[in-house]
Amino acid sequence: MAGKGKNAGVTIVIKREEGGEAGHHGGAWKVAYADFVTAMMAFFLLMWLLNATSEEQRRGLADYFSPSNVLARAASGSGQPFGGRTPNSEGTAVSDEGAIRVERGPAPVRLDLDEEGEAPPEGQADPGRPPAEATSAPAALPPSPGTEAAAQPGQPAELNPAAIPDGELRAELARRERQAFDRAAEDIRAAVRDDPALAELARQLVVEQVPEGLRIQLLDAERRPMFPIGGTAPNERARALLQKVIGIAARLPNALAIAGHTDATPFRGQDRSNWELSADRANAVRRIMVEGGIAEGRLSSVTGHADRSLLLPDEPTNPANRRVAITLLRALPESAAP
Repeated sequence: MAGKGKNAGVTIVIKREEGGEAGHHGGAWKVAYADFVTAMMAFFLLMWLLNATSEEQRRGLADYFSPSNVLARAASGSGQPFGGRTPNSEGTAVSDEGAIRVERGPAPVRLDLDEEGEAPPEGQADPGRPPAEATSAPAALPPSPGTEAAAQPGQPAELNPAAIPDGELRAELARRERQAFDRAAEDIRAAVRDDPALAELARQLVVEQVPEGLRIQLLDAERRPMFPIGGTAPNERARALLQKVIGIAARLPNALAIAGHTDATPFRGQDRSNWELSADRANAVRRIMVEGGIAEGRLSSVTGHADRSLLLPDEPTNPANRRVAITLLRALPESAAP
């Protein structure tokens, strides 16, 4: 009874509180963060694609998503406010339709003997020449070896230079060929000189007329090689120079000869020598020229000379001895000129 009376005055209170979770315990911020990360990933992917693709590839992708529609008034695609335009468009109201552009290029050099005077009427001989000579003059410079030319209707067939009996005519053809080589040499020098990326390499390009024709040489320089040491693939500098040469050489009909040269330093390898190295480099230049638009039939020879024809014989290890020579061969021998 004593214990029961002791606990009779104790009151037990039970308190219960109701409330939601704190605001920072929610998951809405996770969705926003995921959207942000996705957008950044898409942005960096877009920047990588813009850097990894060329201008033509980007234009093709833009044309794919904005094709032309012959039944619509404007290019189909994204519609307003862009109206089918892409970042590659120029102007304020231009839409990409994927049309093929035709651009006029430089006309090939044609050496026409009749440009300085009119030919006598058909059946009448030139008063200044015997009748046999007046009927044997061709209308243009004959094609170089390795090319074929078909006579156009109403024009005389082109003759073989070696079969021309007239000495004055052969001398005139040779003179015009030298003039064409002079213009081509100046065009090559100007193309390299006017290109800021290649102006410093002008000293490594030697263009000169030799008895065989117009010779264009790409030389190595100290710390500026055209090919990697012991390699056969030309570097970017050599490829850029070759593109300039190809653009000018494509205008002329003459055959080409490509020769590779090395210095007197022995090649470090058991199965290879300077002979293989020079020949492989000349063949690599041949492939680049064919890919650049030079017809395969115009190539007369591709040879490797190793160190047997040094540019600087007194300095056999000079880097300038490592070179590739491209020669536009004459259609007429040098002795034909007066």
